[in-house]
Amino acid sequence: MSLVKSFSVGNGDMFYIKHGSDSFSVIDCCYDTDDDWSCQLDEIAYESKNKGITRFISTHPDDDHIKGLKDYNARFSISNFYCVQNEATKAEETDDFKEYKELRDSKKTYSLKKGCLRKWLNQGDDERGGAGISCLWPVEANENFKNALAEAKKGASPNNISPIITYSINNGASFMWLGDMETDFLESVEGEIKFSHVDIVFAPHHGRNSGRLPKTVLDKITPKLIIVGEAPSKDLEYYGDYNTITQNSSGDVTFDCDGDKIKIYVESDTYSVSFLKDESCSDTYGNYIGTLCL
Repeated sequence: MSLVKSFSVGNGDMFYIKHGSDSFSVIDCCYDTDDDWSCQLDEIAYESKNKGITRFISTHPDDDHIKGLKDYNARFSISNFYCVQNEATKAEETDDFKEYKELRDSKKTYSLKKGCLRKWLNQGDDERGGAGISCLWPVEANENFKNALAEAKKGASPNNISPIITYSINNGASFMWLGDMETDFLESVEGEIKFSHVDIVFAPHHGRNSGRLPKTVLDKITPKLIIVGEAPSKDLEYYGDYNTITQNSSGDVTFDCDGDKIKIYVESDTYSVSFLKDESCSDTYGNYIGTLCL
């Protein structure tokens, strides 16, 4: 069994994967201890306590994806930090951005790029199996990507240095993250990305229109479910032709993956959808709203 969780953190992203293997992964962070959101760290500590390998994957260093990173690192002592190789700068550096740079430029860091291989990330050995995480993008030689890196180095938005990563379970569920990649950039590099089916995709840029997944990409990944983030409602792309969960309304979303079924739970007691199968499961991880059959 694997557990995937998307925290509801307002205008930001924070996820974890409790792998069926001896691994635990966190993707991005965005929380504010002043608002007493540190309960998320307590949950991560509890869910990861029996895992031999923990890793932190950073899609890009905007505040809504690294807010709280300094506090996170102080608590968990990140030893496996994954990001796209970059030299992003900021005109005004927060403590969390400084922490990001320190991790990014340290020996704890492993580069995310298309086809990258790493023991226990996506390769197993006699000690433990791989975590099932793959990277579809970036292609470091791509000129559009080089331009995005150059802009980030000058202090412009790092949205388009975001990688595309997937998590796949053998004979089970698959997920995709694209950070805050913007639509026009994705369209410009789509030809170099080997897209294939994924069951659940987290819409880029918190579900904003500016990160709308092009139809040509959706036709390749044929998602069973799109998770739309918490950008302001007026800015959202609702993907009307697809099954969606919108975190503005649902709050936290937890995916309990077991074989060819994904039991889905949300934070809101009143949120519901009609496209999931009702298997009358108990509310183990929040309000059970149904099962996605693969």
